[in-house]
Amino acid sequence: MNFWKKLKHPILVLAPMAGYTESPFRRLIKELEPSVILVSELISAEALRRKNEKTLRMIEFTPQEKHYYGIQLFGNEESCFLDAAKEVEKIGADFIDLNLGCPSPKIINSGHGSALLKNPLSTVKMIEALVKNTSLPVSVKMRLGFYDDNDLLETTKNLENAGISAIAIHGRTTKQRFSGTADWEKIYAVKNILNIPVIGNGDITSAQIAKERLQNLDGIMIGRASIRNPWIFKQCREIFEGKPLTPKPNLEQQLAFFKRHATFASEFKNEKWAMLELRKHFAHFLRGFPNAAQFRDRLMRVETQSEMNKIFEEISTHSNS
Repeated sequence: MNFWKKLKHPILVLAPMAGYTESPFRRLIKELEPSVILVSELISAEALRRKNEKTLRMIEFTPQEKHYYGIQLFGNEESCFLDAAKEVEKIGADFIDLNLGCPSPKIINSGHGSALLKNPLSTVKMIEALVKNTSLPVSVKMRLGFYDDNDLLETTKNLENAGISAIAIHGRTTKQRFSGTADWEKIYAVKNILNIPVIGNGDITSAQIAKERLQNLDGIMIGRASIRNPWIFKQCREIFEGKPLTPKPNLEQQLAFFKRHATFASEFKNEKWAMLELRKHFAHFLRGFPNAAQFRDRLMRVETQSEMNKIFEEISTHSNS
């Protein structure tokens, strides 16, 4: 059975984010809301094709992620995607997601990511070949277009005809990057002409906004807001089901969350890597808290879990004094 057809609706997806959606963070999100679909960091199809050791490590996942885990590939060569797909099949991931949405200058200057939207017909042809040559369902993450959204409806219909199983759309063009506001009306228009699941993405910062934005769509994809509030997926599921919203955890519960993240990350690689990975997450932590900057600066330099725990104890004591 097609992966995307057996999911609980509305579908909730953790957006792929370079440097953030590594396995330990995905596992934590999964613990908080079991129905969330997890996607890897952005993975180079070329590097995966060459069996680059670092890249192979990046796509690893734990048993807790199975049945909910996909790998997002970026590239621009059909042969690379076909070879990379074999590696994705080999490790037992549940689906392949293709990146047609990354607006990073480094990515698009290489002709990858959303640069593929400049030549939609050749891109669709390449994706059709991938769909025919892999046993896994293929989904696409894209933007409204590169310079404008004039080709959006035609391109998405062509992608559906090429055999993709689902599509996630960020409501901005590449030219906009993250400026302005996401245009969800254009995403609704796509859903009106497609039969496959259409998932909306862009500017979802709360469960209430997710509920308002859903409308005719099959699901919601959340990225940056989940770094600041990993509990947002649980809150979204609650609001979709008409249940009372679980409030964002208090400071003690947030500290416990980080300790668990550190433990997962240390188990996944090692303690040194874990502390380096957590620094990115610490940058979003303690906002609005007295002396937050001082504690955050110290956390950004920790090298061991014991150092982290000591600072956490100080934060806890400070908050209760």
